[in-house]
Amino acid sequence: MVTRRSTTVYLWELAWILPSFAIPVGMLAALAVAAFGAGINVTGDQGRIDPRRVAEHPLFKEPGVVEIAPGQYEVRMTARIWSFTPNEIRVPAGSTVHFWATSQDLVHGLLIPRHNINVMLLPGQISHAQARFDTPGEYPIICHEYCGIAHHTMAGKIIVEPRR
Repeated sequence: MVTRRSTTVYLWELAWILPSFAIPVGMLAALAVAAFGAGINVTGDQGRIDPRRVAEHPLFKEPGVVEIAPGQYEVRMTARIWSFTPNEIRVPAGSTVHFWATSQDLVHGLLIPRHNINVMLLPGQISHAQARFDTPGEYPIICHEYCGIAHHTMAGKIIVEPRR
């Protein structure tokens, strides 16, 4: 004996199955657009060091700004309770800046608004991010991870000077 299925049930199944395929495909498309189209990258783990010996590591022995090529700068930055070292960075307009950063004590954040820098700094983990600064001006460096009672004072700035 053959029983017939109702077409109404088939349509309800289809109404649930189609979104279950469309939603993951849409999310993968959004991820691809963010990664390749918008240039949003996940900061990689560039290595680990003992947080008590950050000052002995060649990258962080002398925190500061170093010109590594014409128009290319490297910032070697450490974060510790309520301060960034260096606290002020000066680069000429049109520069690409590579940030190498780590934390010496707690979880801190490194956020530069309007640029592609949003990094969580974990104790002893070396993080790398880069951004291009084309427009002269002053850009804040903000800790966006709550790190204690004076967290709101943990800030720095990037001064992008006009090209001469």
